Amino acid sequence: MVPTATPPPLGGLLVFQPLKRRHCAECHGGPLSLLVLEEGTPRCLDCADLGHLVFLPRGDTALTRRAREASALWAVVVRFNRRRGRYERQGVLVEEEALARAEERCLADAEARRRRRVRDARRRAAEDLRFTEAFAREIRRLFPGCPAGRAEEIAAHASVRGSGRVGRSAAGRALSPDAVTAAVRASVRHMETPYDQLLMDGVPRAEARRRIAERVEALLREWRLREAA
Repeated sequence: MVPTATPPPLGGLLVFQPLKRRHCAECHGGPLSLLVLEEGTPRCLDCADLGHLVFLPRGDTALTRRAREASALWAVVVRFNRRRGRYERQGVLVEEEALARAEERCLADAEARRRRRVRDARRRAAEDLRFTEAFAREIRRLFPGCPAGRAEEIAAHASVRGSGRVGRSAAGRALSPDAVTAAVRASVRHMETPYDQLLMDGVPRAEARRRIAERVEALLREWRLREAA
């Protein structure tokens, strides 16, 4: 009636998704989308006293586990895979009320996870703001001549979470003077020199940096020595 390979020992009752058209040996209904084998004879779910169960496809492990735990009667649904030569699990049959309770529990968990993500996002945002402010203060300390507002712009750019920029390096998070200076130097390179245009013109990066290095260092010296206006 069904392929002869032995179904896997999944525990509980087994229900089959037949590959061919099958009819119930008791009520002759069919063709059957699901059947139970009793001593090799196919029976529909109603005749096998499983007609009140609902099908839950595989895919959501937590939902399946909770629905099965809440269901007084349940069955595993399998189908034969000809290419692999074995039965494979397709889902479970559980009581409808048990499935509803399981869905409510999973939704409650999902809401709890959502709220936790919101809290974590707020916490990270507050941490990022404090760090950016500290980074800007260190820029102003090292470069008192940095134009008003520029330290905040440099700090905000350098400290973006997940950006891989110098502000997010270990040295940057420790507010190392070398890391802070590197962030300021990078900003000056892009904003106060023709560095970007040189790159667009095809000048190799090392050569482009060499050409604008004197201008960058001169401006850094000026920002170190001169008080901001």
